[in-house]
Amino acid sequence: MNNFDISSLNQEQQQALLQTEGPVLVTAGAGSGKTRLLTHRIAYLLSRGVSPYSILAITFTNKATREMGERVKKMCDFGDRIWISTFHSMCAKMLRQDIDKIGYTKSFSIYAEDDSEKVIKEILNEMSLSEDKWKKQILTHLSNWKNTILSLSEYETAMKDVADIHKIIQIMNEYENRLKKNNALDFDDLLIKTYQLFVKREDVKNFYAQRFQYILVDEFQDTNTVQYELLKQLSSVHGNIFVVGDEDQCIYSWRGANFKNIFRFKKDFPNVKVFKLERNYRSTGAILEKANKLISNNRSRLDKKLWTESPNGEEPTIYEATDERDEALFVASTIEKMIRQGETPSDFAVLMRLNALTRNIEEAFLAYNIPHKIYGGFKFYERAEIKMLTSYLRLFVNADDDIALIKIINFPKRGIGDGTISKLKAIAGEKSLLRTILENDFDDGISKKLEDFKTNFQFLSELNLKPDVFVSEMIEKFHIRQAFDTKTDEGFNKVMNISAFEGAVKEFVKLNPDADLADFLESITLTSETDAIGEGGFVTISTIHAVKGLEFKNVFIIGLEEGIFPISRNNSFEDLEEERRLMYVAVTRAEKKLFLTHCSRRFLYGKTSYQIPSRFCKELGFYNFRTQKISSTGDALADFSSKSAFSFNKNDVFNFKTEKSKSNIDISKYKVGQKVSHPKFGEGEIESISSDGLVADIIFDGFGKKSLMLELAPLTIMEG
Repeated sequence: MNNFDISSLNQEQQQALLQTEGPVLVTAGAGSGKTRLLTHRIAYLLSRGVSPYSILAITFTNKATREMGERVKKMCDFGDRIWISTFHSMCAKMLRQDIDKIGYTKSFSIYAEDDSEKVIKEILNEMSLSEDKWKKQILTHLSNWKNTILSLSEYETAMKDVADIHKIIQIMNEYENRLKKNNALDFDDLLIKTYQLFVKREDVKNFYAQRFQYILVDEFQDTNTVQYELLKQLSSVHGNIFVVGDEDQCIYSWRGANFKNIFRFKKDFPNVKVFKLERNYRSTGAILEKANKLISNNRSRLDKKLWTESPNGEEPTIYEATDERDEALFVASTIEKMIRQGETPSDFAVLMRLNALTRNIEEAFLAYNIPHKIYGGFKFYERAEIKMLTSYLRLFVNADDDIALIKIINFPKRGIGDGTISKLKAIAGEKSLLRTILENDFDDGISKKLEDFKTNFQFLSELNLKPDVFVSEMIEKFHIRQAFDTKTDEGFNKVMNISAFEGAVKEFVKLNPDADLADFLESITLTSETDAIGEGGFVTISTIHAVKGLEFKNVFIIGLEEGIFPISRNNSFEDLEEERRLMYVAVTRAEKKLFLTHCSRRFLYGKTSYQIPSRFCKELGFYNFRTQKISSTGDALADFSSKSAFSFNKNDVFNFKTEKSKSNIDISKYKVGQKVSHPKFGEGEIESISSDGLVADIIFDGFGKKSLMLELAPLTIMEG
């Protein structure tokens, strides 16, 4: 079965696909069909008799991995046998096979950021150093170091001009020792330990380099130094490496990504063939015109210009709001209108540079009853009760994980505090705390406190159960549900989350029948909350970083003000170019309609300040217009001077108001001082109504003042 047709690709895509041998670099603009090219290339290789075992495809998100796998599976036989993976998942899999060759055991734990922070806090406490002064800079230096291939001493030399660098290196070295003792790796270690494994054990590197005859890499511009070096090692035997990237979309330099790897690739791989994809299949011509105009201001890029055969479409709209409430009302009212005209909530995304801008948008959406989901908030696997469960499970996989043991040793409560833990550490010495507990009896009542824990742990350790059955048994044996008071809303919700966790394990086992507990833990550790963006019937509210690689029919980009976007801390030439790339990514997420907003004044960080429109507004071409500014509450302000005026499709607002006037709702029934009820905000009192009668400020008990459009808000007038 080969359900793919090369003729469905455009000429540039076909040329790149047919170049199967040697190094290939494809510079692919936003929306140019790179995923289509990658999947067709895999199918083409299989059709030529290449073994699926010999192909490796690397993506940057779990969602991209799933989508590519599903497409390839539909297109050809044996498509489900291709190794398609993110860098981190690939490295974790390789380390599970061979990490024992560099001094760890294969049952290693993967520490999330909060686990790493706990280790650092523990070290700082023992060294009597201030957490406020040291923690953040230690975390920063650890990440910077692990995104290089330098030794710790080489890194110290490179950073010799940094204040207190010797003390910083001392703490970092102790951090590394603690993780090694705990048989644990942090996220960055997954990459660097794989690199070190390949360097120290050439036999392991050669095994994979011999195996992978063809390597394909998506989002190549987002590779860091370690990932780039890994690709060089993996392609060292056959040399058939096909990388697709766009330097205009490199927005992760803060975590080590280096778009210059695109230029480095051309130098490091002799006889590289370079192809350019400029035809866009996503956005209208009007949106692409703005995107091209914006990104042309960057100098560190390859020359390319997006184009499309699609209609030009509607001109993007820019709206100057009075303040953040006006901005939020504009976004909410526009979306509500478009939903009534046939759009669905999942057709929309509201994007921003800073998470701090979400609050007013969320309140406006609640007022308009617009279903929405904010990404970047509290994730399911970061909830305290779920962390307790995963920490218990980690101990059954890795008995050396002291961080996990300390987290659960007094949950449910066993009367064990810091004093008992200190005594256990003193007794343990170089041995792990769990092994010490299991192998010893203690004085001072410690044994009695730990008796049930010890008995239950030993009992469960001897069971040979599927992960889902084991998790349910563990929850019961350790009385985890009983730790919460279900008579309170908080306790009830936590118990419901525990049940949801059990459901997640069951679903994992269903999809991965041969997987064990370590596989499940690895899957949730490497899972990103943003994998689900755009799914379900919700408007997406998100930072721009989180939606890279996604697309939406209609996009709102808010907060286009100097100091916010571009962000104020970015003052260097390189930083400004990255901010512009981020704006370019935001603009090119839009398929049909693009809306941009900025405020004349904004309350942020505890104060109200007058705002200057972002330079990106001018670079997009909006300073060339002289127009009347219309606020979302219907107020018409005087014409702006050519220096500060922005284009705005005022007919949209006028039509919106006209249509509203035909509503069956009689807004004249609302009066100042009236008691009303709202399904989300509860009972409130109308404080004031705008002069046109459309908008009311209402004081709600527990929620404060909300501005609601009376024709849209689901209000009920309370009798009496």
